[in-house]
Amino acid sequence: MNYRQLGDTELKISELSFGTWAIGGAWGSKNDAESMKGLEKAMAEGVNFFDTADVYGDGHSETLLKEATKGKEDEIYLASKFCRAGDIHSPKTYSKKQVKEYLTGTLSRTGRERIDLYQIHCPPIEIINDGEVFQVLDDLVQEGLIRHYGVSVESVEEGLAAMNYPNVKALQVIFNIFRQKPVGELFPAAQEKGVGILARVPLASGLLTGKFKTGHTFEEDDHRTFNRDGQLFNAGETFAGLPFEKGVELSQKLDWIKEDRESMTAAALRWILEHDAVTAAIPGFKHVGQVESNLKAVDVKPFSPSEMDQLKRFYEEQVHDHIRGAY
Repeated sequence: MNYRQLGDTELKISELSFGTWAIGGAWGSKNDAESMKGLEKAMAEGVNFFDTADVYGDGHSETLLKEATKGKEDEIYLASKFCRAGDIHSPKTYSKKQVKEYLTGTLSRTGRERIDLYQIHCPPIEIINDGEVFQVLDDLVQEGLIRHYGVSVESVEEGLAAMNYPNVKALQVIFNIFRQKPVGELFPAAQEKGVGILARVPLASGLLTGKFKTGHTFEEDDHRTFNRDGQLFNAGETFAGLPFEKGVELSQKLDWIKEDRESMTAAALRWILEHDAVTAAIPGFKHVGQVESNLKAVDVKPFSPSEMDQLKRFYEEQVHDHIRGAY
């Protein structure tokens, strides 16, 4: 495993880390025993960073992380997120009293005295520009309840606005072969300001595994069913904002990337790791097999400059115009 510095913090985290939305809920059926095996496998292979949120299964993923990392609190870093358990547009959601209540719940569920990275969970840009929540987070750092804080954002504009606050240490952004916009302005700005980048939705909700065919159906409690067109939250969180059928068509045109790289999954994650601004890609998983498949990205053949250029043109000419949702 390779490790990268999270911005200008002291944290060195595994470049291939994991998100835990899928083992919490909203991705169809799940099995806690399989989830635990996946977490254990990841840690055995050197993964030392996991991202979660208080709304993933109403705290279920946080509880699983508590069990999996018990006794390893000093070596396994946890990031969590807050605000979406309330009204994300209301200033009250970001008050000291409310944020501390969210944080206390997260600390209890994760079994931690301090969370390593606490992130605002895709707040509206008005909240970011208002800025009061960042003073709240500064206070919680001073109280020793959080080590560092960051913002999970939906758009480049939101990311740039968040970096106006000097103690924002990380941005979590949707970034994958189908979603390349952050490379242009956001990544250079983050590098200049010493802000880490966590790449979420790195496989475009599974499209970049190459396993889906047109007409595929998902379970009712899977967000790939109920948020397919952005019905409940930003469309970018589901299939990176692409209409599913178009995403399948585009993924089939990328079959070549897996040549000498084990699988399309490993290749798609490898592409993300080619970007120096990225601290870690954080794919999800529901069982050990997916963990193993994702981890192969660390060792597969890098992309050549010409291949990177080809994928940039592919995004600009064939993908960009089909993306929905602010980005």
